[in-house]
Amino acid sequence: MATLINIGDIAQYDGQEVTVRGWLYNRTDKGRLQFLLVRDGTGVAQCVAFKKELPSDMFEIAQALTQESSMIVTGTVRADERAPGYPGGFEVGITSIELIQIAGEYPIQPKEHGVEFLMDNRHLWVRSLRQWAILRIRATIISALRNWLDDHGYMLVDTPILTPAAGENTTTLFEIDYYGESAFLAQTGQLYNEANIASFGKVYCFGPTFRAEKSKTRRHLMEFWMIEPEMAFFDLEDLMVMEEQYISAVVQTVLEKHRMELEILERDISKLENITPPFARISYDEAVERLEKLAAEIDDPERKAELAITWGGDFGSPHETAIAEMFDKPVFVTNYPSAVKAFYMQPVEGRPEVCRSVDLLAPEGYGEITGGSERIYDPDLLKQRIDEIGISPENYAWYLDLRRYGTVPHSGFGLGIERTVAWICGLPHIRETIPYARMLNRLYP
Repeated sequence: MATLINIGDIAQYDGQEVTVRGWLYNRTDKGRLQFLLVRDGTGVAQCVAFKKELPSDMFEIAQALTQESSMIVTGTVRADERAPGYPGGFEVGITSIELIQIAGEYPIQPKEHGVEFLMDNRHLWVRSLRQWAILRIRATIISALRNWLDDHGYMLVDTPILTPAAGENTTTLFEIDYYGESAFLAQTGQLYNEANIASFGKVYCFGPTFRAEKSKTRRHLMEFWMIEPEMAFFDLEDLMVMEEQYISAVVQTVLEKHRMELEILERDISKLENITPPFARISYDEAVERLEKLAAEIDDPERKAELAITWGGDFGSPHETAIAEMFDKPVFVTNYPSAVKAFYMQPVEGRPEVCRSVDLLAPEGYGEITGGSERIYDPDLLKQRIDEIGISPENYAWYLDLRRYGTVPHSGFGLGIERTVAWICGLPHIRETIPYARMLNRLYP
């Protein structure tokens, strides 16, 4: 009796009769030998149909299979270091093949396709080996992020997707009609997390977030996923120590579980093996000085203009990339100008123009992957900041209540899943990091 197996476990069944169920990834016709690359979601295995070992009707099925045809194959597993696959080194000598469907002419062929064509056919593109590898790594990143928090005393508390007010910048909100009232798709769950810490101490939320900024850069999506921890009695230094341990643990988990997938992506894993604590820490002031010095040493006018910055300005992608290139690990940049950060960030004592904020910049040009801060916990100061930026105090009455009833110093951050996936996988564009990307010009499929 054949054992039904996952292809990813094929090495455990050498010499045994097995059954695999899946789809044809590729077929090589050698006349009396048909080499079928079959995938089942856990891996890809070479299955060999030999004419003299099969009934004629079954061999004809093997000859007729088209890309993405579905089937059930039974045969004996044998070790062969030449056998391609993921994992390779084992193949199945077919003794029986059952056809489920002969697929029609598949739109995605081995030839080169344009990105827009592939995105139009994303529902099919996710079957390709590269996309399979990326999305498997994404799943592990999410699992590792949540497991670490669960194992370190953080509690998952879900936060709303529909909110009555902005968490950050009101100009980047998707507004909807909520039974005659204005509501918005959430940019962040952080404000609700701040309520939850008074009950649970250390919490996190995980879910989709939405930004309506009209950006077409390789780092931006309109809909993305974010994990947001928030911690009572944490200052900025506590926050950075936690983040470097957290990020390092996730990267090392991916290295442990996905060497094969990283090889498919041709990722230089030596750069990931280096991701261990501690990470460098520099202030915004020092970062500006470093950028000014770098720009002064460059002759190229275009590059010089890209790096130009005056104190008080926010960093763009060229600035973040240039800063990160100065380090071989992620780098913390602290104490940004208050004017370029959210209203709830704690000012630096003696420098109200600067806040106790921190961004973590990934190496290799991947930019900000986390953004966080100490939060204002003094009710009068928070009310002053709300008045200064001109947002409605009524919408934030509940948020101010948190400072009236048992306020404590606290900190937190948000980590974007897609940017983290892009960095760990070494991808040139964020659109491949999520199954179905929502971009400025894309709502389909």
